[in-house]
Amino acid sequence: MWRYNGRSIRPGKSWRDDNGVLHPGNWNIWSADYKANMGITEIIPETPPDSRLYNWSMNSDGKITSKAKSLDDSGSGESKVLGLKSTLKNVVKKQQGSFLAQTDWVVIRKADIDKEVPANIKTWRDAIRTKATEMENAIDASSSIEDIAKLWVTHKEDDEGKIVKSGILYDWPELES
Repeated sequence: MWRYNGRSIRPGKSWRDDNGVLHPGNWNIWSADYKANMGITEIIPETPPDSRLYNWSMNSDGKITSKAKSLDDSGSGESKVLGLKSTLKNVVKKQQGSFLAQTDWVVIRKADIDKEVPANIKTWRDAIRTKATEMENAIDASSSIEDIAKLWVTHKEDDEGKIVKSGILYDWPELES
């Protein structure tokens, strides 16, 4: 991000200075000293926070203003605003429903013609429900944005070079053949 006298300029785009001189789109290859003499400054934007957890905006100087999203619901009736916990639990419910829908036909077939549900599908459907409950309980137990941030599954390398998984959100069991 670059600025010239309060205006943003972008590498690859030509621009006019205050004297009306049109500068080429490759101005970014100029030396640091030349850019400084021209009054061009580089703005290094701050790293934005996780937008799943924060509402944020960036001003023209690259500074971030952020506010943590509310954990709990507010308002009531038509003016009710869902908090982060309710929003995340709704996502869990939607994903759970989507997973279960993949094998609903087997359950319907059982009700329709009394053909048994294969053991692996029954086990997987039970595991999906159990995992969804675990996720919702973990969300409910969170008392801060930091607690919520720890819920997302992450994969990091430990000191021995092994990949270690942490977190619970959206780490669904797979259907085994």
